[in-house]
Amino acid sequence: MKLINFIKQSWTAMRQQSMLSIVTIVGTALAIFLIMIVVMIEQVKVAPYSPESNRDRMLHATWASIKSVDESQGWSSNGPLSYQSAKALYKDIEEAEAVTIYCPSTEREVVAFPGKPPVEVDLRQTDDVYWRVFDFKVISGKPYNEADFEAGLPVAVISRSVARAVFGSDDVAGKELLIGHAPYKVAAVVQDASTLATHAYGQVWIPFTSTEVVNNTWNGVMGGLCVTILAHDEDDFDEIRASVLRNYDRYNKEIEEPTGWKFIDLGRPYTTEKDAYAFGANVEPDIKAERRSRYIVYLILLIVPAVNLSSMTESRLRRRISEIGVRRAFGCSRKQIVFQIIGENMFITLIAGILGLLMSVVFSYLCNSLLFSEPYGSTFNPPAVDASMLIQPSTFLWALLFCFILNVLSSGIPSLRASRTDIVKALNGNKH
Repeated sequence: MKLINFIKQSWTAMRQQSMLSIVTIVGTALAIFLIMIVVMIEQVKVAPYSPESNRDRMLHATWASIKSVDESQGWSSNGPLSYQSAKALYKDIEEAEAVTIYCPSTEREVVAFPGKPPVEVDLRQTDDVYWRVFDFKVISGKPYNEADFEAGLPVAVISRSVARAVFGSDDVAGKELLIGHAPYKVAAVVQDASTLATHAYGQVWIPFTSTEVVNNTWNGVMGGLCVTILAHDEDDFDEIRASVLRNYDRYNKEIEEPTGWKFIDLGRPYTTEKDAYAFGANVEPDIKAERRSRYIVYLILLIVPAVNLSSMTESRLRRRISEIGVRRAFGCSRKQIVFQIIGENMFITLIAGILGLLMSVVFSYLCNSLLFSEPYGSTFNPPAVDASMLIQPSTFLWALLFCFILNVLSSGIPSLRASRTDIVKALNGNKH
């Protein structure tokens, strides 16, 4: 009952100063809109969505680093792994649910069907475990299995958009197409993946055993492959890393004499968040520094509008000074006055916050190519976003937190000043 009365009172106060309230709501909505755009740009890098719905349980070794055993030379190199090294370092981990080995990026390739014009696509080469780690929605057929992969069969999984472009239909499992002039059989058709799903994205997927990737190595230890580990639970990460370090020690002893190189882990494998901020393969990302930088940006984006909104709150309170005086005269404490003003302002801030959140979702959806394009991406295709990527539980929590902080920053000082107003002067309509 008290809540209903409070909402009615807040609504009445808004109507009495309608123009000022509208300006306050618009200003707050724009502030929330701007900061939520920044949050969403960061969120799509780590939030779980298909086909990377298990991002919170994933560990990635996208790159590897080696250095010369002879310390006096000081030589080092960074890049993808060979198949031999990927298996030796990451494959046999008992604590993991699944470990997939695949190419870290896509490559442009041409696919064709007799009688139809060729289509340029983004091709990714993977193993069979890839389809257990990433949760693609299968529309037709089944992805290639272990037997297909081990035999190096020319089979392919294609996206729905490619299936429609090449065949004019979704149900094309079992049909044959040409990939780079080589015949491949379509094993399955899956739902299109967004380019923002950096490890799962592709338009055509084939077993890397059907190409020369396994043989394209440098000194046998470096090649063209990366690894993603799917843990049973996030709590298993420490045990998995301990197993990886043991594999590093064992494998380095094997390759030290014949190659003259040894692997350095640099904290690998990385969580999804850490992997997203790994700019260079030769430097371990400082995730604490990245978070600190983000929080500073958030704070700046909150403080600047809070200063302007504070003056608007001050203007509203100046017109209600007599009302505050009457409350004080009838025994209302300063503490109650402060909480009443902050509460009323929070009501306005929440309305504006909902408006700002809706604006940010709509803007992000309509302007996805502007906001989410990667400067060094391996594909020219624009990023695709949908509601499941933008609207996460964390989205609402961040918006609510920002509304609360913005409300405290903008109404805290004005409410304290209003509560300290002299009762007699307030009753005369004079704040000072």
